[in-house]
Amino acid sequence: MITKHTSVTTLAFIGLLFAGTACKKGHDNTGIEYAPQMYDAVGYEPYRQIRANTINPQGLNMRLPARGTVARPNYHTTFGTGANATTDLMIYNIPADSIGIAERVLTNPIPDSEKSLADGQVLYTRYCSHCHGATGKGDGLVGKEYKGVPNYSTDAYKTMNDGHIFHVITHGKGRMWPHGSQITPEDRWKIVQYVHKLQQG
Repeated sequence: MITKHTSVTTLAFIGLLFAGTACKKGHDNTGIEYAPQMYDAVGYEPYRQIRANTINPQGLNMRLPARGTVARPNYHTTFGTGANATTDLMIYNIPADSIGIAERVLTNPIPDSEKSLADGQVLYTRYCSHCHGATGKGDGLVGKEYKGVPNYSTDAYKTMNDGHIFHVITHGKGRMWPHGSQITPEDRWKIVQYVHKLQQG
């Protein structure tokens, strides 16, 4: 028969048991783990896994690149159709301070077409119009505050060639910041096509 006295004694014993156990644990002990699958992911994590990878060094799932490796983007793009189709590896290695070289040696590898021009307009609107304006007059909302944004249809800007425009998009110039890390080479060339349209006024 369980009495009130027994219940109190039992509860006191359980309380002392937990108190004694809690005092022995370190301050960084989280206690009982709830839903361990939330911590021990089924899918592989790139660098660290609770159960270490036994094949790769240091238990990592992703191996470090070989020493001396240089990261380069691989842009394989097919231009043209049928017998005229070509695949170019679009890697741009002309240094930022060599705009003159870009002007002399670069030409747009993307054939002029209504589609590429339409793509160029979308990309220009997305990346350029806030400074350069919808029509290339340098009157975008940001350009009005930033000052010094050129009008594509005036003075020397009207005759900027493919290489010049592509180089400036890639590396920036003056107060314009570089966009090479944000826009793929193919998309930069499409923007070049659209800028030529804006140069015509």
